[in-house]
Amino acid sequence: MHYRTLGNSGAIVSTFALGTMTFGAEADEAASHAILDDYVAAGGNFVDTADVYSAGVSEKIIGRWLAAHPTEGEQVVIATKGRFSMGEGPNALGTSRRHLGRALDASLRRLGVEQIDLYQMHAWDGVTPLEETLRFLDDAVRGGKIAYYGFSNFLGWQLTKAVHLARANGFTPPVTLQPQYSLLVREIESEIVPAAQDANIGLLPWSPLAGGWLTGKYQRDADPMGATRLGEDPKRGMEAWEPRNKQERTWRILDTVEQTAKAKGVNQAQVSLAWLEAQPAVTSVILGVRNTDQLADNLGAASVELTAEEVRRLNEVSTPVVSDYPYGVAGADQRHRAIDVGH
Repeated sequence: MHYRTLGNSGAIVSTFALGTMTFGAEADEAASHAILDDYVAAGGNFVDTADVYSAGVSEKIIGRWLAAHPTEGEQVVIATKGRFSMGEGPNALGTSRRHLGRALDASLRRLGVEQIDLYQMHAWDGVTPLEETLRFLDDAVRGGKIAYYGFSNFLGWQLTKAVHLARANGFTPPVTLQPQYSLLVREIESEIVPAAQDANIGLLPWSPLAGGWLTGKYQRDADPMGATRLGEDPKRGMEAWEPRNKQERTWRILDTVEQTAKAKGVNQAQVSLAWLEAQPAVTSVILGVRNTDQLADNLGAASVELTAEEVRRLNEVSTPVVSDYPYGVAGADQRHRAIDVGH
């Protein structure tokens, strides 16, 4: 297992995090605790959850594991999220001081801890003034309820605005951002990755295997069969399967991943995860699993080292399709011209 600092903080986390959206749903408590046992035994120390995962059950399962494993639990960095509805009424969601105050206290109770290591805003809130949210998070850090905070599913301008508002007001700065990111979903590289790099924000990619696509489980024009990470219904997620199946780019990427995996003697998921772990600004890749076998398989990526030529081929085939301006050749040319003039 490899380790990195948690964004621009001094906390150290493993480069593969354990996502726990399946806890209390596809994985019952016994299975969830077995996953936690194996993850920590393998050197993992970063566990990510959210208050809405299984309506709070995921946090409770983690809390009971922490209580039963005080020595191991002391080494684990716990991340959770607040933002979405956990009750009734217009104030039962959002990033207002009112909602977050209740949500944070409830997460602390379910997890059975005095401080949450990383508290994340699960999505942008277009209603609450951002200053209100940032002041609450700063107060929570100063009050000892959280050690650090971050965001999830923010756009580049939203992240940059938060960083500069925190700086201007003397608030504790954010340290991480959780975006969707994989060989099949690289659009964040246009705006979000540069924004994160500019602010020294660590990325925590979710859905690194693109809902199973990068494991080799799907075949062209063949409806999915069998269970997925999200349950036993193979039709679940078909709204994403159908458009991806129609894109030739999808199959070029999958073919290249398969060829790379065969040449290295590893599986396709491990190649895909190793590629993502090595991307700029990535702190830790969030693994979502239903059982210990899936966990062991994914953690095998920690020992996969891609050559420069393998990375080049994967980068080339998975380059996202963007308009020529402002992100394509024309836009890059204008940026280079500006740099040249400045020098």
